[in-house]
Amino acid sequence: MTEAYPLQWPHGKSRAHQPRRSIFRTTHGAACQFVLGEIRRLGGTLPVISTNIPLRKDGLPYATYRTPDDRSVAAYFSYRGQQMCFACDKWDIVHDNIYAVGKTIEALRGIERWGTGEMVQQAFTGFVALPSDSAWDILGVKPGASREEVERAFREKARVMHPDVGGSTEAMARLNEARAAALPTWSTESLPFSASTRSGGRSKPGAPSGKPWR
Repeated sequence: MTEAYPLQWPHGKSRAHQPRRSIFRTTHGAACQFVLGEIRRLGGTLPVISTNIPLRKDGLPYATYRTPDDRSVAAYFSYRGQQMCFACDKWDIVHDNIYAVGKTIEALRGIERWGTGEMVQQAFTGFVALPSDSAWDILGVKPGASREEVERAFREKARVMHPDVGGSTEAMARLNEARAAALPTWSTESLPFSASTRSGGRSKPGAPSGKPWR
């Protein structure tokens, strides 16, 4: 599961040795809103901005906080059935790294508008988050989560990953495998959508028999 705090730096991405002072003129709140807006305009969903800034119970950073030693930022979100990660540690202020992530997404939106299909695919390839083999990570729940929590997480992700709504067959198959692994004591035959997935049925993801998906 991708947590907002503490920082979840993407696996395999190198780190900057000497962060620099940026020329951005922004605040933490404004930078976060900028990134979230760019992700939304790109078509991304389920955004998480991960830093080493402690959060209040409502998920927002404390108004006054000690500047962390590691001021890096990693923004995660789902895009066309894949988990994306844009990370930055180039600058010596947390919100400047957040703002830089937003500017990067803004630039890629331009490629999506004006570039060819091959250019867009190449541009986004480097930002695909490396997959985790953990069923908990795939579902986005804590280890040992209840059946209700697992099923709720499955339905939320299926609405993005299912091929009928713009996702992919591979992503949906991986999600189904994660649900089955997270519920080892339950028969997968009794789980919603499992049978229709194997038989090639058209049932919507996560919809119990006789009930609408949405």
